[in-house]
Amino acid sequence: MYRYDEFDERFVRERVAQFRDQVGRRLNGSLTEDEFKPLRLKNGVYLQLHAYMLRIAVPYGTLSSKQMRQLALIGERYDRGYGHFTTRTNLQFNWPKLRDIPDILDLLADVEMHAIQTSGNCIRNVTADHFAGVAQDEIEDPRPTAELIRQWSSLHPEFDYLPRKFKIAVTGAEHDRAVIKAHDIGLRILRHPDTHEIGYEVIVGGGLGRTPMIGKVVREFLPKADLLAYLEAVMRVYNLEGRRDNKYKARVKILVHEIGTEEFSRRVEEEFARLDGPSVNADPAEVARIAAYFAPPAYETLPATSGAFEAAKAGNPDFARWVETNVTDHRQPGYAALTISLKPIGAPPGDATSDQMRLVADLADEFSLSEIRVTHAQNLVLPQVKQADLFAVWRRLGEADLATANVGLITDIIACPGLDYCALATARSIPIAQALAQRFADAGRQKEIGVLNIKISGCINACGHHHVGHIGILGLEKRGIESYQITLGGDATENAAIGEILGPGLAAEDVPDAIERIVSVYLAQRQQGESFIDNVRRIGLAPFKAAFQEASHAVA
Repeated sequence: MYRYDEFDERFVRERVAQFRDQVGRRLNGSLTEDEFKPLRLKNGVYLQLHAYMLRIAVPYGTLSSKQMRQLALIGERYDRGYGHFTTRTNLQFNWPKLRDIPDILDLLADVEMHAIQTSGNCIRNVTADHFAGVAQDEIEDPRPTAELIRQWSSLHPEFDYLPRKFKIAVTGAEHDRAVIKAHDIGLRILRHPDTHEIGYEVIVGGGLGRTPMIGKVVREFLPKADLLAYLEAVMRVYNLEGRRDNKYKARVKILVHEIGTEEFSRRVEEEFARLDGPSVNADPAEVARIAAYFAPPAYETLPATSGAFEAAKAGNPDFARWVETNVTDHRQPGYAALTISLKPIGAPPGDATSDQMRLVADLADEFSLSEIRVTHAQNLVLPQVKQADLFAVWRRLGEADLATANVGLITDIIACPGLDYCALATARSIPIAQALAQRFADAGRQKEIGVLNIKISGCINACGHHHVGHIGILGLEKRGIESYQITLGGDATENAAIGEILGPGLAAEDVPDAIERIVSVYLAQRQQGESFIDNVRRIGLAPFKAAFQEASHAVA
């Protein structure tokens, strides 16, 4: 895990002091809300429906146990005893008082955290595969690359006022678990097919929101040493040519779409050739210094399979079911990565109480080398657990309602905060997620259905990633009534796809029945071993549309 140096420490402390002064001036009336708004957004502070909201950066989703305990303390002391993990792997507190936020930022600085660039038209928190460093299909750990981009992009003077927010994700594995094709820039670490040199496939112009698009490959292979210069070229083209006259057309995806991938690539390559690469690219010594922080830990030499682990599975069906859904193979023999579901049946997706955060921190210290990851699917990961310890960890998680065996299943629902919190939302997301989880709560039925991702957004900004859900649900306001539009066939993996609309919007109370009918079509028509998304691709939308229309009571 990367640790701050003296520059990082001074940089964050100075920013906290500046913001403390700005908050003081807002509270004594020296600054109006309009004058204060751009200053608070620079520090991750939003004004939501009921209160200020503070969004805290969790770079590439990596947390230490110490950082998690500090988040628990902040939630308890300054919020309502919980926090909300987001699809950007950040943490949001929904109820802090403005006067307390500088103190919160000081507490964050104590554990090398901050809220800088979690809002505003800048390069946002860089995300990565949550199994980075431990995945069996990994070519190279993506976190050193993500950390290098974090340092390069933090308060970058040229890219601090972009046409719109800008999101970058990195994966180093064969299977994409970072949704790179739905990002402004997606980087995939790969080996050159001829030379076997490690470099990047560069994908630009993905994004969700009002105009969802899958990113386009603009460079099939970029040498690692050229990364920052190439990113700088992409950002310069976007910064200079991206639209600023219409916020809905300001993302880089619109620029790529309007001028075409080939022309966009040509302009980037032209800018890249013009740049003085050595003055932009990172010093190899600095790259090596960063990479050293992510070196594999000193694992114990263990047998590939633990006898105690196998015996525990054989003797406890509930544990065996949890292992089947929540435990992932590890590259180191005898170890596993486990995913802690933040989707217990009926609870708001992504929420964790302060007590739960402390338990996860304790378990990380005892069983996972003090490491925790946050996933874009709003769950947590303990990445370094010995197989022999999994049963003990599962029992401890169960005591805190954190052992739900549903990762990747129909109740592992991604949902934005929606109209319960968000000032931009036009419909609620959380009650829809809760109703669907209750409808499909039966563990046996979830297993029968298999992998099925439902994603819910409360407005067109798509923070719930509904466009790339196998089943996507978009809440909108229609003539004063909340209406929910269903999409089918979205995919967030390396086979990324945007879902297609099934029909008119539904009333909230009709959504569970509609999803029930969609699932029934799948169960009736699937072939042996066929997943939901593969079934949709094979049989097309027509059977699902027919079932949907029979059940629908359209709002609009």
